[in-house]
Amino acid sequence: MPPVAMLTFSSAEVPAFKVPFNPTEISFQKQMKFAEIAIPGLDAPLQQFVRGEAEKLTFELFFDSTDKGTGLGATSVTALTDKVFSLARINPQTHAPPVVTVQWSSHFPGDSLLPPFASQKRTSFDGVIESINQKFTLFSPEGIPLRATLNLTIREYRKLEDQINKLNLQSPDRTHSHTLKGGETLSAVAGEEWSRPGEWRHIADANDLDDPRRLRVGTFLTIPVISPR
Repeated sequence: MPPVAMLTFSSAEVPAFKVPFNPTEISFQKQMKFAEIAIPGLDAPLQQFVRGEAEKLTFELFFDSTDKGTGLGATSVTALTDKVFSLARINPQTHAPPVVTVQWSSHFPGDSLLPPFASQKRTSFDGVIESINQKFTLFSPEGIPLRATLNLTIREYRKLEDQINKLNLQSPDRTHSHTLKGGETLSAVAGEEWSRPGEWRHIADANDLDDPRRLRVGTFLTIPVISPR
């Protein structure tokens, strides 16, 4: 028997588990939002990038418990499906469904991005379940469900600091942010952002830092615009 591909669900709130995964298709939907700027006399409006929209991952899962029998005392397929369905339930402690990570192989779509987008590579998909449709298609004589198909749509979820770090925005002519890493100095930040370590004072002034030698890891620094040389 050929090996069965497995999909892994993991979350900070739910123990990780694997399910069989042999899809006929997987869908990723990513949209970008642009604003049209109409200028009299032009043939078409200018396009101004506004922001990216949340990506959506859609796929189908098939579950079957008939290998353990189909007669009296058969094992319900819900022992498998309920693990996935629990990810669409509200956690009483956080008052929201859990954020889940989905991963199924070492060649996840998006793992081979080339520069200048290499910092945005991914090997998994983090998100929240937007919709789940469960269809049970076979039952034992006792009415126990034995086969099921689940259709899932997972909406992308990414924290602010993760997005800033992955985007790695570095334009010296635009104000942007930098997350301070362990051991970094303002001089090192100025060197990384502008290739001009001696300009660190601009960063200190922009962030009202009285003592640039006392920096806290994880601090969001505003990187101001500087004039070109």
